[in-house]
Amino acid sequence: MSEYVAGRHFLQTPGPTNLPDRVLRAMDRNAINHRGPEFGALGLEVIGKLRQIFQTQGIVGIFPSSGTGAWEAALVNTLAPGDRILISRTGQFAHLWEQMAAKLGLDIQALETDWRHGADPAAIGAALRDDRERRIKAVCVVHSETSTSCMTDVESVRATMNAAGHPALLMVDAISSLACTDYRHDAWGVDVTIAGSQKGLMVPPGLSFTAISDKALTVAKANTTARSYWDWAPLVTANKTGFFPYTPAINLLFALNEALAMLLEEGLPNVFARHDRYAEATRRAVRTWGLELQCEDPRAYAPGVTAIRVPEGHSADKLRNVILQKFNMSLGNGLGRIDDKVFRIGHMGDLGVLQLTGTLSGVEMGMRVAGIPHKAGGVQAAIDYLSGNA
Repeated sequence: MSEYVAGRHFLQTPGPTNLPDRVLRAMDRNAINHRGPEFGALGLEVIGKLRQIFQTQGIVGIFPSSGTGAWEAALVNTLAPGDRILISRTGQFAHLWEQMAAKLGLDIQALETDWRHGADPAAIGAALRDDRERRIKAVCVVHSETSTSCMTDVESVRATMNAAGHPALLMVDAISSLACTDYRHDAWGVDVTIAGSQKGLMVPPGLSFTAISDKALTVAKANTTARSYWDWAPLVTANKTGFFPYTPAINLLFALNEALAMLLEEGLPNVFARHDRYAEATRRAVRTWGLELQCEDPRAYAPGVTAIRVPEGHSADKLRNVILQKFNMSLGNGLGRIDDKVFRIGHMGDLGVLQLTGTLSGVEMGMRVAGIPHKAGGVQAAIDYLSGNA
């Protein structure tokens, strides 16, 4: 039997995130008939609210899956084996999406990065201009690369695609950006936007979402790639009726409906400003500690997560373990090529200012215990900023 640890565990990973009590209570109820009128009303209500979050008037599909499922749905609905995609290797999640595409038989044209910046719109534009035979069928970018805490300017990517006059679809992974920062599916000309429930949307893992443009729907109708569970076609009907072609995750939809209501009550501009404020406070703490941010471009700082490099010769995983054992707090680990080199502080979703300062206190104490070279005062720097920007 494990020893009881007093106090609430601090879950400061960049997903799953803390669940609001209202969300927990919303799903703490019996299931309902997913073919009955009560569920149809729930489905329509959830889809209507999701449209406000994605800022779209189009189709928003819901799958009972992780975001990985929505990745696969995007690829198999619009592309056939042998089709070429252009993808920027901005971090581990871009890498995993690329790996999936390769397994599905797609032809990958990759743009390499140092994992310390977002995707480069100019490089994307150059690749599209060079594609005179129009072999590239889709441009895939990760809006907020959770592994590196670097953002990609999606609006600029679309602008460079338009300037190149290229017909490729624009597909965006917004899994760790949706409901953390302003995202405009329609206004930015995105064809496919992918998201998940477990980050800014403040819901347990298990739901994925896909916003789909009319252009992408047209491409999908003409595409002959075999798909069944991931087929988009039934989602069009679901958007009209609120019902799903499979057994839906009913209680997660209860939770989602409440979480969306909370976001809209707070007001999306206020939600985004809160995330920006917490991210800036975290970065001020990091700079005061004398540590290095993984993201080198201030224009690309992510609002929901901050990846922090430990000094050379030190282990980020050892630090995270010390913080977990001594201070009952979970932080995100480094992934892929930055494994054990960074730790990640999640500051997205349902988070109050005292939770953030408590998180930073846990990091500063953990570095002291783990022997990570740093300067004192990072928490105070965050407090000074937050108290002046309440």
